[in-house]
Amino acid sequence: MASAQGMVKASLAARRLPQRRILTDDVYETVKALVMDHALAPGAHLNIDALARDLEVSQTPVREALARLESDGLTVKQPLRGYTVAPLLDKDQFEHLFGLRFLLEPWAASQAARRATPADHAALEATFALVTDVPAEGSYDAYRALTAHDERFHALIHELSGNTLLAPTFQRLHPHLHIFRLYYGKGIGAQAVDEHRCILEAIQRGSAKAAEAAMRAHLTGSRDRLRPVFD
Repeated sequence: MASAQGMVKASLAARRLPQRRILTDDVYETVKALVMDHALAPGAHLNIDALARDLEVSQTPVREALARLESDGLTVKQPLRGYTVAPLLDKDQFEHLFGLRFLLEPWAASQAARRATPADHAALEATFALVTDVPAEGSYDAYRALTAHDERFHALIHELSGNTLLAPTFQRLHPHLHIFRLYYGKGIGAQAVDEHRCILEAIQRGSAKAAEAAMRAHLTGSRDRLRPVFD
């Protein structure tokens, strides 16, 4: 069986190494991709010196990247032990996360439909239009743009709901990042984009009832597509 360090090196070989001019962000994105693709396995200890050697950088940008990943909930810092990769959501956490989303996000969509202005409609349309293609392969690099779109689209609806606590609450949870970390599967992206279109059109029509139903259908679809991961 290949060692964990060997898996990391093999994964890095398929990626470009960080460029010095945008070093900190590149190291962050590179290590994040290793975590998302499980090349750095859940629960694995993160050796800063080894990561710095593999990435051909100093330890400083690696430390900064791991601190940022801790704020994303992807790494955990423990006294005297350093950083480890955060565990995946377990089944109960997954169900609790979706339970929270079902309580808040259909309501947010209905409020957005009631409150949104033509300028807000245009902003939602522009956000949706950033998805130019749906990835076919199952890797974080392929899904990176879709993950960002998913987070932006939902965050904008949260803002348009008029509740000033909703958007920052979800931002701290990073739900889309942790859900995508569970599984990248063929067809998941296309279905999510189609569901987003239904939500967008309901909000643009100003139909609170339809927007609430479309968001509920989207959450149901997302949850049901991922439940088999736990089987």
